[in-house]
Amino acid sequence: MSADSLQRLSTLTLSVKHLGRFPRLSDLIPSSLPSPSPTVTVSQVPSLFREPYILSGYRPIRQDWRCYLFSIFQRHNESLNVWTHLLAGPVLLLRWWANVSALGFTLDAAFLPLCLFLVSALSYLCLSVAAHLLQSHSEHAHYFFFFLDYVGVAVYQYGCSLGHYFYTSEPAWRESVGLLFLPGAAFFGWLSCAGCCFAKSRYRRPYPLRRKICQLIPTSLAYLLDISPVVHRLLAVSWTQEPSQPFHALQIATFLLSVIFFSCPIPERFFPGQCDFVGQGHQIFHLFLSLCTVFQLEALFQDYARRRDTVVEVFGERQLWWACASFPVLFMCCLLTALITMRHVNKDLQSKQEREKCS
Repeated sequence: MSADSLQRLSTLTLSVKHLGRFPRLSDLIPSSLPSPSPTVTVSQVPSLFREPYILSGYRPIRQDWRCYLFSIFQRHNESLNVWTHLLAGPVLLLRWWANVSALGFTLDAAFLPLCLFLVSALSYLCLSVAAHLLQSHSEHAHYFFFFLDYVGVAVYQYGCSLGHYFYTSEPAWRESVGLLFLPGAAFFGWLSCAGCCFAKSRYRRPYPLRRKICQLIPTSLAYLLDISPVVHRLLAVSWTQEPSQPFHALQIATFLLSVIFFSCPIPERFFPGQCDFVGQGHQIFHLFLSLCTVFQLEALFQDYARRRDTVVEVFGERQLWWACASFPVLFMCCLLTALITMRHVNKDLQSKQEREKCS
């Protein structure tokens, strides 16, 4: 074989090998963009970012912001916290589109609470994704994004209460609780945001039990009020009469399971270092909460389908519009609370930096 033939054969072989190699993510991202640094152990990050019984998989702080954005494709101990809520959003939108297509779309006063429920659900999912993806940048970012996460949770609570009140509640329940329900739901929604922001800013790691109490008590009060029309109907109405009853039961069951994993660091407490990437209690909490939201959406669509012709007649168009107008008001109140708390946190962080410089 001639030298030219050997050269052509060698070139062809290299080309085939190159085509057969599957491109890596790093090959697709321009080299000018920063790439996330390898993860580090718990001893290499400040105490604010450390999670109990999670010993590795932490992202170094103070990288370029784009590093944290691209870390969505990196394996770290927040990956599943990001993806569980990131994937829940498209699932909700697909189920929304399927239900709207089946029922027919009519943008009127009766449909608004259902729209606001979807907005509230997507809000808490997006803000949760942002918090878990970007909080590792710095102490300031950690507080800021988790405060926004608490705003999303409060808004979601109120979005649930709107759907439960206008589509799920029974006349007997409304006669006893109805007049105070929406104002109370708005107040407890704000209180849960304020309680979580206060607890986050007030206590330092290792967190005392008081911090969890400050978070759970207002959030529990908000949930007990928001879910009361659902519980009343599950107990008072035959399940054969309302096809949404199983979905309401599932949303309660999955929420209670999520509370267990949010409140207790299990199973990582029993397997320190073994759940750093997969299996953390907070990841399971996210999964159950996402399932709860999907079940809520299905239940509310079925309730809406059965009652949409009578919603305006029962509640009045004015009450529907006022209730929906209170949604952005609550959002602004919670956002203002988060920003005020963030202002105090900034003062504490600045004082801390000044002390460190002096020492």
